[in-house]
Amino acid sequence: MDILIESLTTEWHRLLQLAPRLGIAVALVVLCFWIGRLFGSALVRVLSAGNLTGIHLNFFRTLTQWVLVLVGVILALNVLGLQTLAAGLVAGGGITAVALGFAFRGIGENFLAGFFLAFSRPFKVGDLIQSGDLAGVVRGIELRHTHVRTADARDIFIPSAQIFNNPLINFTRDGLRRPSFTVGIDYADDSERARGLLLDAARGVDNVLADPAPGVVISSLGPDYVELQVFFWINTFERGVSLPAVQTEVMERCRRALIENRFTVSSNVTTNLEGAGGDPFRVAFRPEQGPDETPRVRSSTDA
Repeated sequence: MDILIESLTTEWHRLLQLAPRLGIAVALVVLCFWIGRLFGSALVRVLSAGNLTGIHLNFFRTLTQWVLVLVGVILALNVLGLQTLAAGLVAGGGITAVALGFAFRGIGENFLAGFFLAFSRPFKVGDLIQSGDLAGVVRGIELRHTHVRTADARDIFIPSAQIFNNPLINFTRDGLRRPSFTVGIDYADDSERARGLLLDAARGVDNVLADPAPGVVISSLGPDYVELQVFFWINTFERGVSLPAVQTEVMERCRRALIENRFTVSSNVTTNLEGAGGDPFRVAFRPEQGPDETPRVRSSTDA
């Protein structure tokens, strides 16, 4: 019992001798913590001028704060006379960081890619983007991934590394979109007149921009028909503008314009008539059909 009491008394005296250093060490850690918070807040105010998102600002604030806390812990260990432990903490932290870097290489790559994307800012929430085969409206931006919502109501979380390492398409950077579609007419039809009709039809649709102007060009000469491409511009930043609705209206007006002016728009569709015995056919077309009716074919075999 006397030995136990003597040991406790010795340790108590050592604790009293260490108390001033322990108090200074705790004060250093607390001081570095508050300095980290102040410095982090100041850094966030500076970075806010660059229009960074809230998630990125919080990341920089937290990173700054914990770096200074780590500095405070190392200083506190040195005050307590634990220089060897402090050096081991720094060295061990480096080794641990390397080991974790290899173990979680994919996660680290995504965080690093998100860090660089925070400064380049190739898109923002609400933009329509495409990375590889994935396309959708940006709903959220994190350091590790980007949340996009596809047209068929799927939520996809694209890793930041994929966006950073692959070509990125931003369809709504300036609000301008250029939809296009193609239509085929017969080789015997007047392509210049068809182009004029299609251009007038596109210009007559609301929300189709006059500048940049719409256009109609011959895109290809197929084996069965002449292919015309119609393109036009819309501004998706204007309130109430829907790309699918405008494109549907343009396509419908172009379809009616060609049909009402007697253009053959289905020359790539053929009809095979076959008779028994290989007898020849006489084929006659009735020109009296209405503008929206399909030409009637009458056939008969020779006697």
